[in-house]
Amino acid sequence: MSENTYDLIVIGAGPGGYIAAERAGAKGKKAVLIEKEHLGGVCLNRGCIPSKTLLYSAKLFTQAQHSQAYGVYVENPYFDLGQAMARKQKTIATLRRGIAFQMKRHHVEVVQGEATLVDRHTVQVNGSLYRADNIIIATGSSPIQPPIPGSDQPHVLTSDQILDIDALPESLVIIGGGVIGCEFASFFSSVGVKVAVIEMLPEILSMMDAELAAMLRKSMKGVDFHIGCKVQCISADSVTYDQDGKQHTIAADKVLMAIGRKPNVAGLGLEKVGVDFDQRGIKVNDKLQTNIPGIYAIGDVNTKSMLAHAASRMGEVAVNNMFGRPDVMRYQAIPWVVYTMPEIASVGLTETQAAAQGIATQTASLPMTANGRFLAENEGKRGLWKVIVDAQTQALLGVHIIGAAASELIYGAAAMIEDEFRVQDIEEVVFPHPTVSELFKDTLFEIHI
Repeated sequence: MSENTYDLIVIGAGPGGYIAAERAGAKGKKAVLIEKEHLGGVCLNRGCIPSKTLLYSAKLFTQAQHSQAYGVYVENPYFDLGQAMARKQKTIATLRRGIAFQMKRHHVEVVQGEATLVDRHTVQVNGSLYRADNIIIATGSSPIQPPIPGSDQPHVLTSDQILDIDALPESLVIIGGGVIGCEFASFFSSVGVKVAVIEMLPEILSMMDAELAAMLRKSMKGVDFHIGCKVQCISADSVTYDQDGKQHTIAADKVLMAIGRKPNVAGLGLEKVGVDFDQRGIKVNDKLQTNIPGIYAIGDVNTKSMLAHAASRMGEVAVNNMFGRPDVMRYQAIPWVVYTMPEIASVGLTETQAAAQGIATQTASLPMTANGRFLAENEGKRGLWKVIVDAQTQALLGVHIIGAAASELIYGAAAMIEDEFRVQDIEEVVFPHPTVSELFKDTLFEIHI
């Protein structure tokens, strides 16, 4: 076998893997990026980007249907799934080319094939050996397939498969009220599909602020939510679930399994090399190092934070540490976003999480309708901005937003929590007017009233 030598081997070209390879290349290191499918991983090809592209199409369709409130009249708007899907594929192809350009620009070699570890410094792909002092495992995750009777039928889809449907179903039952389930519920209900969501927990979006999660559920009027329910079985045209000991049945043309994702750890040769892992993922420290020197694991495969932007930051931390710049991964200021209509964005602690840690807090919230820019651009819509502050130190602990553009507003709060801003520090920041961001400062002012 031929053998090629590098400074870094990256297995997996998702947002963690390709960013790690790019950062290493930018440092002048010789890196190779190995991917068995397409550049961009799940995020670009079967997750973040295609779903947000379709959600934007649905958002425009919804705006067209209600534009008369703004004095704009559109005659007989309709939604064309085929055209929306074509645009989705165009977007994916454009971004794949962009990643390929970045790899070429930073002299990163790209190899297509399935990688397996031979030893702590060697990887085999397509019959060739690749050797490096450092290896990053960035193989991502896959949809969980629960052992529900009937879940192996053709009309039962994963989040990967539903992105390629060629016709809208008449009815869709989504099993799981997490981020993936809620986003698909928002899309399909907005384009005329009858949607039901079945969630086993007492509320959707369990990792989010409970007040905002309830607001979102109530605002998605085209979705029939069934919370505190457990699915019993799936038939050819329905889903049966249990609620408080009673069985109920919902008609379902299609069923979407959206109960979560599991790390891709099988077939990598982790056992052979002695990497410590279990069904919850590869175990790492705050430098993303595994128990084997020179081997790192980033992104969904370590399940520390299963978000694309967290994976990218993990890639940077791993590369910095292996090439002489001390760095650690911090998780207290990683923002969450749910790209529904309306959006939810969150960073830091919720009230429940702060209480569990024994932190005394002060909390304030204001409705989005108190803001001029929001009111001008969002006829008949609601929203909320909530802040959580340490009662003793006045440090900002959490920010939770529901409303238009929440995803674009949350990064500022993330930066402030990361840098441990206090209320008085934020009070000195000048926010532009009129913007929705002003509501951040206005809400904090409520702390001192």
